[in-house]
Formats: sequence, C-alpha cells, structure tokens
Amino acid sequence: MLPTSRAGLGWGLLGVAAFSFTVPFTRVAVGGMSPLFTGSARAVIAALLAAAALAITKQRLPRGIQWARLAVVGGGVVVGFPVLTSFALTTAPASHGAVVIAVLPAATAVTAVLRGRERPPRSFWIMAAAGAIAAAVFAVLQGGGLGGVHWSDLLLFGSVAAAAIGYAEGGLLARELGAWQTVSWALVLSAPLMTALTGVAMVQQPPEATPVEWAAFAYLAVVSMYLGFFAWYRGLAIGPMAPVSQVQLVQPVMTICWAALFLGEQLTWPTVLGGVAVIACAATAVRVRLQN
Repeated sequence: MLPTSRAGLGWGLLGVAAFSFTVPFTRVAVGGMSPLFTGSARAVIAALLAAAALAITKQRLPRGIQWARLAVVGGGVVVGFPVLTSFALTTAPASHGAVVIAVLPAATAVTAVLRGRERPPRSFWIMAAAGAIAAAVFAVLQGGGLGGVHWSDLLLFGSVAAAAIGYAEGGLLARELGAWQTVSWALVLSAPLMTALTGVAMVQQPPEATPVEWAAFAYLAVVSMYLGFFAWYRGLAIGPMAPVSQVQLVQPVMTICWAALFLGEQLTWPTVLGGVAVIACAATAVRVRLQN
C-alpha cells in the first residue's frame, strides 16, 4: 500500500491530468456546437450523474446558508468557468488559453485569503500581482499590443475569477458537506439554469458536430465537470494538502502539451516563456501562503 503522502499526490495528479484536457477538448467541441451549448449542456449531463450519486448514497440535504454558498460555487465552477472558456476558445488557441488560465492557482489563493480574512506576508501579494501582470502582458503581446487584445482574453480572465471564487468557497464548504458532495450539490442546484441555457442554445444553433467533437464534449461532461473532481478532492483529503494542492501548477504545462499533440498548435517561444513566468509566480504565491 502506498504511503499516505504518495497516495495523496497520486490522486491529486490524476485529477489534474483529467482537468488538463479541458481546454483543448473545449477547443475541439466548439468546432461543431455553439459555445453556449458546450458550456451549459455538459453541466446538465454532469448534474444528472451528480443527482444519481447523491440519491444512491443517500446524502443529507444542505441546510440554510449552505444553499447560498452552493450557489456561489455553482456560479463559479458550473456556470462561469465552463461558459466563459467555451466562448473564449472559439477564437483563442488552446495553448494561449492555458497560459492565461495558469494564473488560477494564485487567484484561488488570493480569494481564499480574502474569504478567510487571512493576513499573509507582503511577498504573497507581490507574487500574486506579478502572476496577474505576467498573464496580462502575455495576452497583450500575443494580441499585437493593447489595441489587439481580444474579447477572448477578457473572457479567459473572467473565467479565472469565476473559478477562483468557486474553488475558494467550495473548499470551505467541503469541510461541512464533504468534497464530492459539494460539487454534486452545486451541479444539481445549477441544473435548472443550465437546462434552460441548453434549450436556448439548441434553438439558436442546433449542434452539428462530428463524432470526434461529440467525444470531446462527452469528456467535458463526464470527466471535466464531474469525475475529475473525485480524484482531485480525494487527493486533497488524503493529503498532505499543501504539496497536493501545488500539483495543480503542472496543469497548464500538460494542457500546452496536449494542444500541441492533439490540435497541432505550435509551441512558440512567447507561449513557453509566458507559461513559465505565470506558473513561477503562481507557484511562489501559493507556496508563501501555505508556509504562513
């Protein structure tokens, strides 16, 4: 049997590996279906899986303010991140999106600090700000200057903010409801809205996807939106949480590699250097917070 620390890291890495396909597969899926359908319908399918899991295991209902907090989680990781990234990746390359989203670990740490009213050292704020600036500079340079910044970059930054809020609140709520239960209840709570959006998307632009595009969509619905969280949160639960949480920092590297392998995107020096800068800043910010 693996030592606890190695088991935790192993489960955490499995979850990160599952999530690392999200950006390139979203890029594939939006080739044959609207971004609204891609972002909303996958949540509906994941909600059905979540409802079944909650019913089979007979989980107790959340109480009082927990429903409002679940709405915050759902707004971030069920609605905000999937929908915004789906729209962004209709034009932005997957590797570009991976670099911008690489600031997510630091953004999550900042949100957790604000939510928990912590007082980290000044170095934390400096590195978190440096990561955000590095991501913004990368987006500007890739767009050809300030006048070339695309809406896709704003959508990607919006998705980072949404996910950071959802992750931070979800991490706190998971202490009360359980990890996978929190994700499941957030999906179920968001299901009516996402079902309505799916209906609107199908009326506006019926999907005309190839088998490959449907396969990518299926992965997003089953793994990215649901099963990936099982491995990720199991790793965090086994721990140690500090090193396991930092495994997420390898996700953008893996995503860029998948974009090159499956989508044929070229690994340019600006992409590599931008990714290294953002990941380094995020890693330092997360490490500073975990040590204090």
